[in-house]
Amino acid sequence: MSANAIFFGWNRSLPGRERLSAEHFQEFVQYLAGLQQGGSITSFEPVFLEPHGGDLNGFFLIRGEPAKLDAVLASDEWVTHMTRAMLHLEGSGAVRGLMGDLVQQRMALWTGLLPSS
Repeated sequence: MSANAIFFGWNRSLPGRERLSAEHFQEFVQYLAGLQQGGSITSFEPVFLEPHGGDLNGFFLIRGEPAKLDAVLASDEWVTHMTRAMLHLEGSGAVRGLMGDLVQQRMALWTGLLPSS
């Protein structure tokens, strides 16, 4: 039951690096579009959150087959993008996630491990 999504989120641009963040955002969108065209990912969606006083203000939700996502995360291009993001974004990070039918499978596993009352 491998993860079929990547969640890449951030808080905000570091002060003085906003222009760099905007440029990298466009480059990252182009990178993801290329991955989608090449079949490495199924889809991606950038999301900006409304101001709410929290420390998560935007994210990309990237969907794909688990093995292909493993390859993306292991690629030099992905590591380069994540390293660049750390240099201009506060609170940036990526984590694997489960979507679709995998949520039900994971929930079944979780509830199956609960102790009996």
